[in-house]
Amino acid sequence: MFVKVCGITNAEDALFAVAMGADAIGLIFAEGSPRRVTPDTARDIVRELPPGTVAVGVFRDEHPDRIVEIVEHARLRGAQLHGHETPPEAAVVRRHVPFLVKAFSVDDPALARIDDYAVDAVLLDSTTPGSGVAFDWELARPYVAGRRVILAGGLGPDNVAEAVERVRPWGVDVASGVEASPGLKDPVKVRRFIAAAGEALSEFSATDGPA
Repeated sequence: MFVKVCGITNAEDALFAVAMGADAIGLIFAEGSPRRVTPDTARDIVRELPPGTVAVGVFRDEHPDRIVEIVEHARLRGAQLHGHETPPEAAVVRRHVPFLVKAFSVDDPALARIDDYAVDAVLLDSTTPGSGVAFDWELARPYVAGRRVILAGGLGPDNVAEAVERVRPWGVDVASGVEASPGLKDPVKVRRFIAAAGEALSEFSATDGPA
């Protein structure tokens, strides 16, 4: 189970998430987010991370060239496109990053073209991304088969196990669900979330989970 802790704003939270077993951290560059960081701050955080940690920059409707510039400056290993990016724009970014995610809200008409995006994983979010409100997980199920789907939107320590059981995604993503306040993580919630996701995976892998 791939676990990404998003909305990281400082090295302490990043290091704790990784120590608890997170596979990736997310650094948000989108304007208007209370969790937004600058490229310089992101670079300082990445410098503190253990080798092999996947640091993902989250962008919304940013020009592909600017995305690549920030990725290289901050030494990120991945990018997540969370806006109205087209398949050709995603392809430009893909040539420069080892790990690319395209995010969609579950009501996004662009989901009809989901397989036109040459990405490593697809993130499915609620109709109001960043709100911390969960959506009807049944809406995600049609997209899981044959794809790396990361489930997001309103997940937290108390519901992530149920979400994994019902959707059987490749991964899960959390931001506000493990916060003490916007941009600052709650260590207890982070630990509980990662543990719950791992335990849920163990339970269904023994039966009919993904290989």
